[in-house]
Amino acid sequence: MAKPTSKPKAIDRAALLTARRNLKMARSAHAYVRGNTAKFYDWLNSAEAVDIPPGPPVWICGDCHVGNLGPVASAKGNIDVQIRDLDQTVIGNPAHDLIRLGLSMASAARGSDLPGVMTSRILEQLILGYEAAFDEDADPAEIERPQAIDLTLKSALKRNWKALARERIKDTTPKIPLGKTFLKLDKPERAAIDALFQQDKLRRLVTSLRSRDDDAAIEVLDAAFWVKGCSSLGLLRYAVLVGVGGPQGELCLVDIKEAVRAVAPAAPEADMPKDNGERVVQGAWHLSPALGERMQSATLLDRSVFIRELMPQDLKFEIEHLTADEALKVAFYLAAVVGKAHARQLSADERKAWRKQLARHRSKTLDAPTWLWASVVDLLGHHEKAYLEHCRKYAGADARS
Repeated sequence: MAKPTSKPKAIDRAALLTARRNLKMARSAHAYVRGNTAKFYDWLNSAEAVDIPPGPPVWICGDCHVGNLGPVASAKGNIDVQIRDLDQTVIGNPAHDLIRLGLSMASAARGSDLPGVMTSRILEQLILGYEAAFDEDADPAEIERPQAIDLTLKSALKRNWKALARERIKDTTPKIPLGKTFLKLDKPERAAIDALFQQDKLRRLVTSLRSRDDDAAIEVLDAAFWVKGCSSLGLLRYAVLVGVGGPQGELCLVDIKEAVRAVAPAAPEADMPKDNGERVVQGAWHLSPALGERMQSATLLDRSVFIRELMPQDLKFEIEHLTADEALKVAFYLAAVVGKAHARQLSADERKAWRKQLARHRSKTLDAPTWLWASVVDLLGHHEKAYLEHCRKYAGADARS
């Protein structure tokens, strides 16, 4: 395949981003699952989908795979494991997050060459962990963290600005290096970003973190188009390097991301913001408060976007190879994180009713709802077939280029 030029123009981005996305999704079945939310909801809306219980309408992640959970820092620097990607957030059925997380864990287990019986055990631990977050006397913070997650959290606690800069922009100087990851902006794009940061709400967003002075001056030092993610490739994405407090002040890295209509189905008559950027911010406030307080919605180049300063402690879990014991512990723990995010939105009576409904439909041989088991198994088959077809098309396109 021909290599892209180091500094492609904006008009060339579409082909570049499509090729990058196809490559990422061809690397493994787990990567395909993570990068294809639409395939999940196509199945959900099909006649083949099993009968899923109608849970209480709450803000859900909408794309609840393993990579979308991880350590998140609050504006004050406190760190907690929460949902960290909310592009698909809607007020919907919490069962959808459970199925999506179950599919992700089952796919990771198969990628780790774990035996098929582990899928059933993983789903058992997933539902037990989720239900644990709904116990009135339980404290989700006291749930033991698996080693794979604990190591990521400890790494997050030690990270600083230099670590973030080296990881995200491969440099610590006030310049974003152009190349494979960061592409040159057109003049109208840079002008629009400069104008955006002149708005009071963006200045307040930047100065609200890490006890910065409210009246500190901010300046856009550099900006670039950011080739990042998988399912979001092709949408507007910018990295912006901002100086706070003048020459002797701080540097911060700001992520601007286009917000588009969610493919996750919303509950009937759900009261959500019509603006997609505001929808994402509202979902973050409900599901991951540490992240929500660091976000702002806006309009850039006539498109809805959401904006946040990246913190060194914001990491995602890279769980590619799991032992059997780790897989069970990770499933329990991450399901408890998701359960906590759902439970905080419900009254005591609503939590009790939802947990009672989850306890139904369990067989004598499987300590997980049959609808969850049937959904994940069916989805694994659909995604495996679609993944292999994706690889066939990718290989053919690669051979022709």
